[in-house]
Amino acid sequence: QVQLVESGGGLVRPGGSLRLSCAASGFTVDSYGIGWFRQAPGKEREGVSCISSSNDYTYYADSVKGRFSIFRDNAKKSVYLQMNSLKPEDTAIYYCATLRDPDYVCSGSPLDFGSWGQGTQVTVSS
Repeated sequence: QVQLVESGGGLVRPGGSLRLSCAASGFTVDSYGIGWFRQAPGKEREGVSCISSSNDYTYYADSVKGRFSIFRDNAKKSVYLQMNSLKPEDTAIYYCATLRDPDYVCSGSPLDFGSWGQGTQVTVSS
């Protein structure tokens, strides 16, 4: 059974940092690209970042480029999202998800992802 568990969210002041973790199990983790998404109240879920299975390709939304970094440790079956210089507009529930197809390199569209975690809340506020 595919399972994704996010952790690391919390309350942080503007300009602060957080590292989110996504622990994966129940499938061949190193065969699939994994993405991070976020959803703020009243807004659609948006792609934040993605990393390919082989660790050689990454995608970032324009809104987070230069501030967020994604990396994975296949030995630990985990993917991480390092978030620096956080802004109030980064406030959302953050989800990790696996691509539906192992042949996909990466994507920013939720439609390309099949399994999702339960999410972790990130709140950026003074």
